[in-house]
Amino acid sequence: MLLRHTPFLKAVFLYAFTAFGGPQGHLGMMMKTFVQKRHDLTEEELVEYNSFCQMLPGPSSTQTVTLIAYKRGGIPLALVTLLLWMFPATLIMTIVSFIVYYFNTKDIQQNLFVYVKPMSVGFVAYAAVRMMRKSVNHPATWGIMIGSLLATWYFQSPWVFPALLLVSGTISNFSNNRIPGVQEKPQKISWVNLWLFVAIYVVAIIFSEAARTGQWEHRRAFNLFENFYRFGSIVFGGGQALLPMMFYQFVQHPVAMGHPAVITSSELLTGFGIVQAVPGPVFSVCTYTGGLAMSQFGPMWQLIGCIVASVGVFLPSTLLLFFFFPIYQNLKQHVVIFRALEGINAAIVGIIWASGFILFETMPFEWTNLLVVVITFCLLYFSKVPAPLIVLGWLLMGLAMNV
Repeated sequence: MLLRHTPFLKAVFLYAFTAFGGPQGHLGMMMKTFVQKRHDLTEEELVEYNSFCQMLPGPSSTQTVTLIAYKRGGIPLALVTLLLWMFPATLIMTIVSFIVYYFNTKDIQQNLFVYVKPMSVGFVAYAAVRMMRKSVNHPATWGIMIGSLLATWYFQSPWVFPALLLVSGTISNFSNNRIPGVQEKPQKISWVNLWLFVAIYVVAIIFSEAARTGQWEHRRAFNLFENFYRFGSIVFGGGQALLPMMFYQFVQHPVAMGHPAVITSSELLTGFGIVQAVPGPVFSVCTYTGGLAMSQFGPMWQLIGCIVASVGVFLPSTLLLFFFFPIYQNLKQHVVIFRALEGINAAIVGIIWASGFILFETMPFEWTNLLVVVITFCLLYFSKVPAPLIVLGWLLMGLAMNV
């Protein structure tokens, strides 16, 4: 069955190596790759999938690309797609964890990625403009979009996302939208995904506590799985929201309990800096953190730490995705949910615009950065240049400028 999806999987693999810029930048790349080039889904479906994934904990761009595969070929294709999407980023961050530990690297040169941030802003702007055409088309949706933009920009908190989606969905319920005449067949709800989610969580807690109280030799591996599984179950707002959680769990908490930090604050911040210049999910910083946390036990255990952290943080959000999506498909045929989607989609556009502005603010205000943003946007919007070639071009340009 998977063989007939080989072209799709090849596209996912190439996308995984060229998707820079975090969730919003990834959305622009998805729009170009899976909507315009391959026609795997429509713009409306991509907006809807992304809106749904924003309401779940975990990495939203990872859940969105997994959901595209799920609709094409069910859970088997979705799982293969998830692994292909994770592979480049987790491999790179595994290698980085070894470099940082064994070579004590304080400052890894990133000349190759000098134009990655402004390029990502161009992708974000492209996604926002394309989505505006479908989701922002009357005064109420314009108001929701602008309000969401300002709220996201001002508060910059991961909890602003679910709050905005709830408020926006409530506002749009005052519209007169009607349910389409054609009703979809009710989706079968697979409760096994929810039971698996809960069972794994309970088992992880039991083993983590048993390893701690029993002073198992490599107990930290069990502790790490429980830590990252918990992070993947409750974090909203993308990989950036992981930083305060991991800082408390691995730096502050051990010191407060009279133990040395699992990893140092400088090591943690180094990982977060490097992951911004790595393609794929920002959650791959957990791979790096898990490796460094186990580094004192030797290379093999460091590799195990990378694997344990990666599985732990991506698994819960995937199980929740498979459980809640059929429920969402059934609920959206009710008038309350159907009307709410209009406001939620407009809010997502505002959040994406705000993400672009926030990302641009983190860069030095130079004319070259602004030029990169404009050129990237124009190439995406007005030309048929494939997105991977645009990424490759800016990488080579950065390399040439710093030789």
